[in-house]
Amino acid sequence: MRPTFQEIQKAARRIAPLIHRTPVLRSESVNSMAGTQLYFKCENFQKAGAFKMRGAANAVLSLSDEEAQRGVATHSSGNHGQALAKAAQSRGIKAYIVMPETAPSVKKKAVAGYGAEIIMCKPTLQAREDTLAEVVEKTGAAFIHPYNDERVICGQGTAAMELIEEMGELDIVMAPVGGGGLLSGTAITTKAMLPQAQVIAGEPKGADDAYRSLQAGKIIPSESPNTIADGLLTSLGSKTFPIIQELVSEIITVSDEEIIAALRLIWERMKIIVEPSCAVPLAAVLQQKEKFVGKRVGIILTGGNVDLETLLNKL
Repeated sequence: MRPTFQEIQKAARRIAPLIHRTPVLRSESVNSMAGTQLYFKCENFQKAGAFKMRGAANAVLSLSDEEAQRGVATHSSGNHGQALAKAAQSRGIKAYIVMPETAPSVKKKAVAGYGAEIIMCKPTLQAREDTLAEVVEKTGAAFIHPYNDERVICGQGTAAMELIEEMGELDIVMAPVGGGGLLSGTAITTKAMLPQAQVIAGEPKGADDAYRSLQAGKIIPSESPNTIADGLLTSLGSKTFPIIQELVSEIITVSDEEIIAALRLIWERMKIIVEPSCAVPLAAVLQQKEKFVGKRVGIILTGGNVDLETLLNKL
C-alpha cells in the first residue's frame, strides 16, 4: 500500500520535537534571472544538515519499544547515515551505520559524533548490502532503508507540507530525485494539498535513471553514475517508483555545468551553503525558463553537508 497524506500528517506530529521547521527564502535577483517567483524550502538548515532527518526520525519513532531495544541499522555514505544516527541518539538506542571506506571523512566524523557504531566496507553496493546483512543478523537491529521505506517517505513528505502551509497556492513544487524518497513524499503531499499543482523533479544527466525509468515504464537501475551531485547516485526503489510514475509530471535532466552554475547562484546571491544536489531543480528552471515563467514555484533545497575541500577542488 502506498503511503497516504494522512500518514504524512501523523509523521509531522510525531517528528515535530526532533526537527527544525526550516525557513522559506526568496531572492529577487534569482527570481529576475529565472523570470518566475521561486520559494526555497531550506532543508540545509535542518538538524543533521539535510531533509533526511525527517524520514529517519519518523522511522525511529515509529518503532515499538521491543524493536527499538535492538537498535537500527543502515548503509549510507552520507546524509541518511548521519540522520539515522542522530535520530537513534535522540531515542537513546543503538545505531549501526555501514559506510564505504571512500566516504568523506567529514561524514564519518559526523556519524561517529552522533554516537553510532560505524562498520566499514568496500565501496560497492554488494559489499554494503552484505555487510549490512551481517550486522542485522548479529544484532537484530531494524534495517531503515534510506528511501524505499514507507515511514521514511512519510517523513520526507513533511517538508513539502510545511512549504505549502507557509506559501499557500503554488503552481509547481520541485525536488531533486535520487532514490525517490523525498520526491515521493513531496508528490503525495502536493497532490493532497494542491491538486492542480504540478510536481516536477530535477535530475543530473550523469545519473538519469529516474528519467529513463519513467520513459521505459519500469525501473532502470543506475549504472556507473557520474555527476557532481553525489547525493543523487542511487536508483529508484520498488516503493518510490510507482508513486513517481503516477504523481510526478516531469523529470528534467541537467548537466554538471548547469548544476555548478545554479550552485554558484545560490551561494553568491542567497548567501547560503547547499550541496550540489540541491541546485539541480534550480538548474532545471534556468534551463527551461519558458515552462516556469510567471509561475509560483516551490523548491526544496535538500541539504548543506558539503565536503568543502573536495567540492572546491571540482569548481
